[in-house]
Amino acid sequence: MREHRGVSREELQQSAMVAVAVLLVLGVVAAWSVLIPGVSAWENVIAAVIGSLRLTGPVAAAFAAWVAVRRRRGARRRPQNAWQAVRAPLAIAVVVAAPFTATALIMAVRTVLTEQAGLLLPSGLVMGVAGLTLYVTLGWVTGWLLPWTITPVFAGLGCYGLFTWLARGQTWTDRLTPATREPYDVFRGLSSTAFTDQSLWLLGVSTALLLGWAALVTRQALALAGALLAVLAAGTGMARLLSEPATVSAQRVVYSCQEWPITVCVHPGMRTGLPELGSAFVKIASRLAGTPGEFSRLEQRPRSDDAAPASGAIPIHVDDLSTGFADAAADEFVEGLARQCDGSPAAGYRDIVIAWLRGKPLPGGPLPEHQYAAAWFSGLTEAQRREWLRLNYADFAACRLRGDLFGGQAVQAAQPFQTARPVQPFQPFQPAQPVQGGEASPLVPREQLAAPEQTSRVRRAGHSGRMTAPRRQVGQANGMSRHEESAAPDADEGTRQARPSRHE
Repeated sequence: MREHRGVSREELQQSAMVAVAVLLVLGVVAAWSVLIPGVSAWENVIAAVIGSLRLTGPVAAAFAAWVAVRRRRGARRRPQNAWQAVRAPLAIAVVVAAPFTATALIMAVRTVLTEQAGLLLPSGLVMGVAGLTLYVTLGWVTGWLLPWTITPVFAGLGCYGLFTWLARGQTWTDRLTPATREPYDVFRGLSSTAFTDQSLWLLGVSTALLLGWAALVTRQALALAGALLAVLAAGTGMARLLSEPATVSAQRVVYSCQEWPITVCVHPGMRTGLPELGSAFVKIASRLAGTPGEFSRLEQRPRSDDAAPASGAIPIHVDDLSTGFADAAADEFVEGLARQCDGSPAAGYRDIVIAWLRGKPLPGGPLPEHQYAAAWFSGLTEAQRREWLRLNYADFAACRLRGDLFGGQAVQAAQPFQTARPVQPFQPFQPAQPVQGGEASPLVPREQLAAPEQTSRVRRAGHSGRMTAPRRQVGQANGMSRHEESAAPDADEGTRQARPSRHE
């Protein structure tokens, strides 16, 4: 049967073409997903191309295992020398290296069309090819030793699981995998020396495995000697990798800055995000003016950098330029102005100030006093809020805000909350002279203030007892009813009758 005679040359060529197409598409997609959004730097391209090996490497291992299984089943005799043994796996390595190179060229063309920062590191591309060779070697040896139909699947999944585990393991194990250190930091950059040592390690391990398999198949001592030399090379590369400091910097970063409306400085590979960062921080800068948190300069810093910034400058963290990056950086900065309150009542007052600094609607809070504080604070003008923050910044930063700070300020701060005039107390009509012959209320009925004969005398004099228009207006202004209006003039008449007459 044809399956037992192995794989023919035509079938191998067709399989190679399919593998190249699959690896090319998968490599471009994987590299694009690893690419940091918005970062225009050559290091970003190198890291993306190497990062594509996480998917293309297992596929290459599965393809090599499939060819090895077919060759093992169709082999009638052993190879005569080591070259005949390693020729097939080396040809597979060349085939799978072609789509990797094409992926790197596609990413490089995209990069050349735009202005890029940093330097192109050829050692990074060499390390990528060395890592791909290791995947092919592992797949080939596995397929030859285990000539089963399901072996290519096991080889691909096994390589993926092994290198993923090493990359997420201890600090030193991620250096032994064909990948860059993650997360990739644009400020730390990539080291050409590290790529060289990593290439030496990967090529040494691949050569040792391939020559060791060849020595097993051909029973030649020369192949075994070559495998031992390859082990020494791999050990040298591993020792150099483990002795290298964890933090390296490929080059000194020279900031790209924008001076207006405020000074914002970022990594040169992220200069396209300067306008959006300036717009997001200009209102925050104006609201913090005059407080201990004021600033005049923003500097993008790596998260691992704890160095104190220069006077008037504040550090910000921008990982990429994906959608909403400026708002995320502003939120992180504002949240860092005051420590967390851990669910205490002061957390509600802190959220009110944080929302104002970010230009968001003021939260009502879980408690009634928080709702009152938000209503009080929303009624202040921007100048009053800035003055309030200047006076209470220490309490805000230490999470010691209290309810009496929201509404217990100066008179001008409380004026916006006077929704209506206070009701004036009722002022009854007062007689011109005190009542003679005893004390009585101004609204005492006229029968108690004057005798009946005095009342009739007043009426005969032409006084009807009705209130005139001016007095009615005064009474209405004081909130008097009609009954009280009629009582007031009677009290007045009684008062006049209580005075001694000139004729009397």
